[in-house]
Amino acid sequence: MALWFGLANGWDLLAVVLSAAALHELGHLLVLWMRGAEVTGLRISVFGAELNASCTRLSYAGELAAVLAGPVVNLCCGLLLALLGQSVPAGAHIVLGMFNLLPIRPLDGGRALELMVSWAAGPAAGAWAARWIGACAAMSLATVAIWIMWRTGGSLWLLPAAAGALGIAVRESEIFVK
Repeated sequence: MALWFGLANGWDLLAVVLSAAALHELGHLLVLWMRGAEVTGLRISVFGAELNASCTRLSYAGELAAVLAGPVVNLCCGLLLALLGQSVPAGAHIVLGMFNLLPIRPLDGGRALELMVSWAAGPAAGAWAARWIGACAAMSLATVAIWIMWRTGGSLWLLPAAAGALGIAVRESEIFVK
């Protein structure tokens, strides 16, 4: 997919997007390292990279800090780059940071939602809230992406996001049909 993106949009833009993603993951890694958590793996999916870490030693606040570190790095970099007049890299960071704050697991916003509700009301409530809100948000994202593709005559770049969001909506809503 990265090759397709580079061929269609230029290698410079691909480098900007990949560097924003790398800084995002470095934000997570830095906080995990500072908090003493062990990173056990990295998985690449339609929604980007997902770090797997052993967070058993982290408090809710510590894990929440690690989860939000990636989007915070992107939003700070985006603001700084915008102030420096670098609109394309700024936009890449801001879009990546905001997208990752959507309340959809496995995105950072979905995990942050689960942690905050778990902290306040317990793990079962956190998992339930993350599934319910995540299913609704994922279905909304899929619907908007499909609508944009239909209205614009088809932007194939939205197809993986729409398919991924639809899959997540189905997965997260399975708990409600049992």
